[in-house]
Amino acid sequence: MENNLVAISSIIVAVIFVSLAIFQELLTLGFPLGEFTLGGYYKVLPKKLRTVSTISSLILLFMAVVVLKHAKIFNVLYFLPTNILMWIITIALGLMTLANFISQSNKEKYTMTPLSGITFLLCLYITLA
Repeated sequence: MENNLVAISSIIVAVIFVSLAIFQELLTLGFPLGEFTLGGYYKVLPKKLRTVSTISSLILLFMAVVVLKHAKIFNVLYFLPTNILMWIITIALGLMTLANFISQSNKEKYTMTPLSGITFLLCLYITLA
């Protein structure tokens, strides 16, 4: 039963990461969603920050692969130290949740804080299971 919960949690986290990667790519393309990220200072991200969004989307996709690999849903990239990477992802999500919570942007605070908080808790469960 616990393996099923880990697998379901991992799939949920991977879907969230892929969704956030798509969000980052929309920012890269100039969609007016900047108020949901980086403190909400920009409605449309400047060109320099669009590069950051592209890199962020790639990192999010990598994180999705790590979570699925850790839960033994993907049997690829055998060399990945998923235990260490899961702790790094979990700690980063905890810090992101705090950063989102203190954001000046209400849109970021009220959408990204719960999203990162739930993802943090799921990753903590997956890591400890």
